[in-house]
Amino acid sequence: MWNTRLSELQFDGDELAASLEAIESEWITAGPRTRAFEREFAQVAGTSDAVAVSNGTAALILALKALDFGPGDEVLCPSMTFAATAAAIIHCGATPVFVDIVNMEDPTMDPADAERKVTSRTRALLPVHYAGIPCRMEELSHIAAAHNLVIVEDAAHAPGASYRGHPCGSLGSAGCFSLYANKNITTAEGGVVTSNDPEIIERLRLLRCHGMTTSSWDRDQGRPAQYDVVEIGYNFRFDDIRAAIGLAQLKKLDGINRRRQELTSLYNEALSAALPELTLPFTGVEDERSPSYHIYPVVFPTTEARNKMEAGLRAQGIQTSIHYRPVHMLSAFRRRFPDVSLPKTEAYGERELTLPLYPSLEQSQIETIVRAMSPMRMTVQVPAL
Repeated sequence: MWNTRLSELQFDGDELAASLEAIESEWITAGPRTRAFEREFAQVAGTSDAVAVSNGTAALILALKALDFGPGDEVLCPSMTFAATAAAIIHCGATPVFVDIVNMEDPTMDPADAERKVTSRTRALLPVHYAGIPCRMEELSHIAAAHNLVIVEDAAHAPGASYRGHPCGSLGSAGCFSLYANKNITTAEGGVVTSNDPEIIERLRLLRCHGMTTSSWDRDQGRPAQYDVVEIGYNFRFDDIRAAIGLAQLKKLDGINRRRQELTSLYNEALSAALPELTLPFTGVEDERSPSYHIYPVVFPTTEARNKMEAGLRAQGIQTSIHYRPVHMLSAFRRRFPDVSLPKTEAYGERELTLPLYPSLEQSQIETIVRAMSPMRMTVQVPAL
């Protein structure tokens, strides 16, 4: 159906060989490969340790639970994100307070709007490094310090990204990553929580596996067979087959991110010339932010122009997506939060389109995409917001 997909796996024989080796070892649940993967991922995130879990949503829930968020607590988060960011807060019994984006060029969490929304119940900031572009972390960190708030990063898009030399995942008390199939590196499903706090790491490990004091791997290695359950936890375990794939993927992360940067530059140059009416978010951010370029979003002058372009590209076999419909506009959240209004987020969500971006994408494919877009010219400038 698609001549050019939105994303593609970056797998080769390394992942196959690693997974087969794990299967042949006859230890396939969380064990030595999981621990090796956690250590290597912590190095990428610039933290002392990491805990691998079943998916990115589990990473968010465990991070918030490990920090004891619950009823009565408010957590500031963007609405320009996937629903899991806010859902994790609700699953912990806390309340998400939605924050607007900076603007069309920087659709990350607006520090000024975040500060306006701090109350006596606010306990944390949960910024999302949208599209693999780090948020304005210096400003957000000042807000956190001034109001005694915790920072938990949603870094699902941002493995290998950094802000002023500090890796995403190390900029708060905990960082949460996704290893879903469309992410920069993937284990099909999976997630990771990173932290420099050994108490948080210990609690994450406990909560990940039912609150049990010893794991199956511990007992297999000759530790006592008796165990206790000291806290009501979850079954959010990772496994050694996915860890083996993850170890192979981690070796490629730097190259994957470099190639994504190269392709983003090609897009920026071509689209700036062919369709100057478009807004290209995040151009020029590299002075202080080193992105991982997870997706390539563009913003149209109007919703109608966006929808026309999406349909036109689909007709030519070019897959696109929308990242995202604002969370507070989704039915389940609208019922809970009917009065939320975020003008800039809503305008961005109505006019954003995500174009294909992945390392094996060829320059010729980008040229084809831009040529396909060029006849569908826009004449209205993006309104100032």
